Amino acid sequence: MRVTGAVGGHDADEPPNWWRLGGGVALVALLVFAGVAAASAVTARRAAEREAVNDALAITDILATSVVEPALEDALTAPDPAVATAAVARLDPVVRQRLLSATIVRVKLWTPQGRVVYSDDPRQIGEVFALGDDEQGVLRDPSTEAEVTDVSRPENRFDRGLGGKLLEVYRPVWTPSGQLLLFETYSRYDAVTSRTSQLWRGFGGITLSSLLLLLVAQAPLTWALVARVRRAQADREAWLGRAVVASEEERRRIAATLHDGAVQELAASAFLVAGAADRARASGDAAAAARLDIAADTVRSSIGGLRSLLVDIYPPSLRTAGLPTALRDLVAPMRSRDVDVRLDVPDSLELPEATEALVFRVAQECLRNAARHADAGTVEVRLAPAGDGRPLVLEVEDDGAGFDAAAVLAEPPEGHFGVRVMADVAASSGATLLVRSAPGAGTCWRLEVPEP
Repeated sequence: MRVTGAVGGHDADEPPNWWRLGGGVALVALLVFAGVAAASAVTARRAAEREAVNDALAITDILATSVVEPALEDALTAPDPAVATAAVARLDPVVRQRLLSATIVRVKLWTPQGRVVYSDDPRQIGEVFALGDDEQGVLRDPSTEAEVTDVSRPENRFDRGLGGKLLEVYRPVWTPSGQLLLFETYSRYDAVTSRTSQLWRGFGGITLSSLLLLLVAQAPLTWALVARVRRAQADREAWLGRAVVASEEERRRIAATLHDGAVQELAASAFLVAGAADRARASGDAAAAARLDIAADTVRSSIGGLRSLLVDIYPPSLRTAGLPTALRDLVAPMRSRDVDVRLDVPDSLELPEATEALVFRVAQECLRNAARHADAGTVEVRLAPAGDGRPLVLEVEDDGAGFDAAAVLAEPPEGHFGVRVMADVAASSGATLLVRSAPGAGTCWRLEVPEP
C-alpha cells in the first residue's frame, strides 16, 4: 500500500488563519456543550422518571395502609362463594369511591396461590394464575415494587382495553386475622410521563442554563488560549530560524577547522611519508619502503574521507559554483559505492541563497536516508525550476526498501529524526515536503518551493 503524507509546510506569506482557529475552537466548544446538554437532558429525564415512579410507589403505600387494609375482611378468602361474594360487595364501593380515579384505573387483590379474590372488573374474580417471581418476592420480603404492565399475559387480558401504557404497582397487605394478600394497582403511564416532565423542567432547565453560562464564561479563556498558541507559533518559527542559522554557522566553522587543521596536517604527513618511502627505496630497504607506501596510502585515503565529510557537512561548491555543482558533488560518494545515481538538474539555475540552501539540505537528507536505510540500487534526483506560477520542485526517488510513511511521520524511530528536521526546515521556508512510500515499494520525496 502506498501512502502519501505531507510532512510539513505552509505558505510563509500566509500566516495561519487565527479567526478560523478561534472559530474551530468555538465550534468544538459548542459541540461539547450540545453533547453534554443532550447527555444531561437524558440523565435528568431518567432521574425525573425514577422520581415519578417513586411517587407512584409512595401513593400506593399510603392507599394500602390507609384505605385498603381497613376495608379488608377475612371473608374475602372464605371457601364459601356466597360469603366471599358478600365481602367483595362490601369492599367494592370503597375501591370505586376512594381508589379508582383518572390515574388509577384497575385494582386487584391476590392470594399467595395466585387466585384473584377481588378486581374492580368482576370477570377476573376467582381466576387463578401463577404469580411471577417479582410478585412472590414482595410477599416473601414485604416491599413495594413497580413495573410496566405486560398486557399480553393471560391475567391481563381484560386490562388491554384500559388504553395506553400502564404502570403496575404491587405490595403485600394483611386481613384482620393476618392473612397475606397481594394488593395491586394499575395506573395510566401518562401520569408518570406528566410528572416526569414537571420534574425535568425543574432541574433540566437549571442544568442547561448552567452549561450555557459555563460556555459563555470560557469564551475569554478560549480566546486567550488561541492568542497563546499564536505567540507560541511565532516563537517556534523564530527559534527554528535561529537554529537553522546557528546550524549553518556551526557547519561552516567545523568545515573550516577540519580543512585548515586536520586535512592540511594529514596532507603534509602524506608528503613526508611518501618522501621517506622514496628515500628507503633509494637506499635499498624495500621492506621499509613498502610499509611507508602503505602508510602514505592510508593517510591519503583518510584525507579523501575527510574531504568527502567536508562536502557533506558544508559544501563549498554551493556558495562558489552554485546548486547544480553542489548536487553533483553530493551524489559522487554514492556513485563510488556502486549506486546508480541519475541526476537531472538544469546547468543554469539562478536561485536565492536561502532557496539553494533549502534544496541542498533536503536533497542531502534524502540521499543520506537512501544510503543508510533504503539499501537502494538506483536513486534519481530531479530538479524542475519554477516558472509561470509553478513552484520549484525537487524529487528524490529510490528503489530501496521503503517504509511505513504514516507510522514514521507520526513517531520517527531512532535514526529517522532527519524527517522531522526536513519538515521543519521546509515549513520555515514556506515550502511543502511530501513523501510517498511503503515497505518494499521504494520512496519518493517531493519538495515544492513556491516561486519567488
